[in-house]
Amino acid sequence: MPDRLSAVDASFLYLEDYTTPMHVGGVAVFRRPRSGFDYEHLLSMVDRRLGLVPRYRQRVMEVPGSLARPVWVDDQDFDLTYHVRRSALPKPGNDDQLHDLVARLMSRKLDHTRPLWELYLVEGLSRNRIAIITKTHQAMIDGIGAIDIGQVIFDVQRNREIEDPDALWMPRPAPTVTQLLVEAATDVVQRPGEIVENARAAMVDASATVQKVTRALGGVASAVRAAVVPAPSGPLNAPTSTQRRFAVAKAKLDDLRAVRRAHGSTVNDVVLAVVAGALRNWLLSRGEVVTPSTTLRAMVPVSVRSDDAEADAAYQDTASLPVGSAGNKVSAYLVDLPVGEGNPTMRLHQVSHAMRAHAESGQSVAADALVKVSGFAPPTLHALGARVANQFSDRLFNVLVTNVPGPQVPLYAAGARMMEMFPVVPLAKNQSLSVGVTSYNGAVYFGLNADRDAMPDVGVLAAMIGEAVDEMIGTVDA
Repeated sequence: MPDRLSAVDASFLYLEDYTTPMHVGGVAVFRRPRSGFDYEHLLSMVDRRLGLVPRYRQRVMEVPGSLARPVWVDDQDFDLTYHVRRSALPKPGNDDQLHDLVARLMSRKLDHTRPLWELYLVEGLSRNRIAIITKTHQAMIDGIGAIDIGQVIFDVQRNREIEDPDALWMPRPAPTVTQLLVEAATDVVQRPGEIVENARAAMVDASATVQKVTRALGGVASAVRAAVVPAPSGPLNAPTSTQRRFAVAKAKLDDLRAVRRAHGSTVNDVVLAVVAGALRNWLLSRGEVVTPSTTLRAMVPVSVRSDDAEADAAYQDTASLPVGSAGNKVSAYLVDLPVGEGNPTMRLHQVSHAMRAHAESGQSVAADALVKVSGFAPPTLHALGARVANQFSDRLFNVLVTNVPGPQVPLYAAGARMMEMFPVVPLAKNQSLSVGVTSYNGAVYFGLNADRDAMPDVGVLAAMIGEAVDEMIGTVDA
């Protein structure tokens, strides 16, 4: 029997359109090894390890008449070279050119008739570098069992032998129309109300789709609506266009840890205070009115391990979780960032107080309900935040900020050492900016995915993140 998409996963197919492609992405920059690294290297590596992620050879198959949710089936015409692609930058091959390429690639929807992922090898970067860009649809991020393609191709050993597959992969036959209808009828008998919901969702009835997702989320929507008021209006919630811009910023993890120790906060609090400081200066640069009481609301998914105090402490310090491990509890908080506060120390204290208040308040019911929907491996927490954001962005918050702890040891791909890794978090309707943050090997990497029309100055904001980090470091000895 084919594996049927969950209500939540199917909703991301129904809600997707050309202004809001629903894939998450990543940009990993490598130093090219002396032994060389080219497209054939990458293709061979992915081919040998693809058996670890069977979903990456499957496509979505619709049920006739939308009598039930779609199913996952093996792609009979699976073509690895379609999914693993190559690109090259013209001279001089600088970072701005790479970021422009990322923006263009992330603006395009994935082909729903094929497995919902793509991977790009980017050559021609300056200073003997290459990059790997990944795109994975949120419908594939199906909870605690999900494995990100990056977990398959990245390794902690420089030259680990890649074993050949145990056997030649042979796709299982796709179900016939009759089989799909019989299985749909069985589901209808077990859940008679679902046939109406499926038909409405297939007709892109937005209200019916959101209702389905709300029920699947186990009460998250009602809990959040009861707990908060609408987010402030502003330039971060403009109508979403079809194109994106991408910019990055970097910081040293030890610097943020020093700030944490000096002020008794967490590294996650420091990251949020840095984002708040950058947004404050960005608003001022645009001539926006900023008063001492001005706030911008952020949705902040946070991973914890309630049954493991040591792992809890590690995350709070933004230290790495073991590669491939999965947390078992997720908290998604709505935090009012104090962008009106000019003093960086006071900004940090206000953010820390807000995060502690969330942890101690009854709003944690939303976190418990989220756990029922989607556990996560560390590389997929960005996707978890985006999944929630796509339901509530234009009503409840202004910006999504996902902070995912990454490995604090070097990673490699076919002998090439990863130098940097930037997340690309998708936008929801009427959302102009998503900020993905990942720590890796002693550094913290900010990936800013922005609407091209609403935020032509996202590069300015990225530069202001660097300034906000320096400002925060200056409070350590003050």
